[in-house]
Amino acid sequence: MQALYFDGKEPRYQEDYQKPQPKAGHSLIRVLMSAICNTDREVLRGYRPDFRGVLGHEFVGIVEESDRKELIGKRVVGELNEGCGHCIYCRSGREKHCPDRKVIGMEGLDGTFEEYFVLANHLIHVVPDSLPTEKAIYTEPLAAALEIPNQLHIRPEDNVAVIGDGRLALLITEVISLLGVDLTVIGKHPEKLKYFSKYAKIERNETDSYEVVIDATGSPGGIELARQIVRKKGTIVLKSTYAGSANIDLSYFVVNEITIVGSRCGPFRPALELLNKGLVELPEIELWKLAEYENAFASKAFKVGFDFR
Repeated sequence: MQALYFDGKEPRYQEDYQKPQPKAGHSLIRVLMSAICNTDREVLRGYRPDFRGVLGHEFVGIVEESDRKELIGKRVVGELNEGCGHCIYCRSGREKHCPDRKVIGMEGLDGTFEEYFVLANHLIHVVPDSLPTEKAIYTEPLAAALEIPNQLHIRPEDNVAVIGDGRLALLITEVISLLGVDLTVIGKHPEKLKYFSKYAKIERNETDSYEVVIDATGSPGGIELARQIVRKKGTIVLKSTYAGSANIDLSYFVVNEITIVGSRCGPFRPALELLNKGLVELPEIELWKLAEYENAFASKAFKVGFDFR
C-alpha cells in the first residue's frame, strides 16, 4: 500500500508498505483524507529526533475491521495519544500525558499518511453523516483550540491577543471569539489575516497590553512577543510546538507573576459538534495525491492534505 515513511532524515514515498493488522481493542481504518499539520513539518526539522515511521495524524477515514462491530463502516476521526492504560495519568483522565504513551505519526505508531492504519478503539470518534469529509478533517486542530477554554477561565470582559496567522491561530481565534471577548490577532501575512477580520481586530505591530496572550506562531519568537505584551499578573497560553528551544528570562515571569499555560490536544466531541453546526468557518483544504507529497509540503495554501479517495 501507499505510505509516506520518515527515515529520520527525510520522507520517502512507498507503494509496497505493509498493510497493518489490528490487534485486540484496535480498529483498521481506511484513510479517506489526511491533512498536513505544522507539527509534521517540525518532525521533518527534528522535533521528534527518534521517530521513524509513517507521518501524519489529522485524518478522516472509514473503519474496515474492528472488534467493536458498531464501528465497522463508520466514517471516523481519532485522537493521537494511546497510553498504557495503567499509570496514574491514564487512570486519572490524563492519558495524553502517559510517560509510556504512543502517538500516531510521532512516537511508536505509524500515522495517517498511508492508505490504512490502526488506532485504539477508545480514541475513535464517529463523524456525523451531515458533516462533509472536507470539514471533518479540521476536527483535531479545532479540538486543540478548544483545549484553551478547557484549561483557562477566560472572562467575557477580558481582552485577549492571539499571536500568529496560521491554521491553528484561526481556529483559536474563532473559538475565543465565541466567548464575546475583546480579541486582537497579531500576524505578519495580509493574505492570511483576511480570514481573521470577521472575528477580531487585526494588528501587524502591537504595542497594547493584554490579560491573556495566546502564542500560536509555531516559532521560538512567539514567547518573547507574548512576554512583551502580556499584562503583569496576566496569562500566556503556549500552543506552539517546534524543533529547537527558546531563550527566555524566567525571572521576568516570576517578578511580574505571569502565569504560563502549556496547551496541546483537546476534546474531539465538542469539535465535531461545532463543525457540524457550522459555528466555525474554514478555508477550503488544498488536496494532493500522496505521491505528490513534495508539492504538498511546499504549498503555501492555508490548509493542505492528501486525498486517498
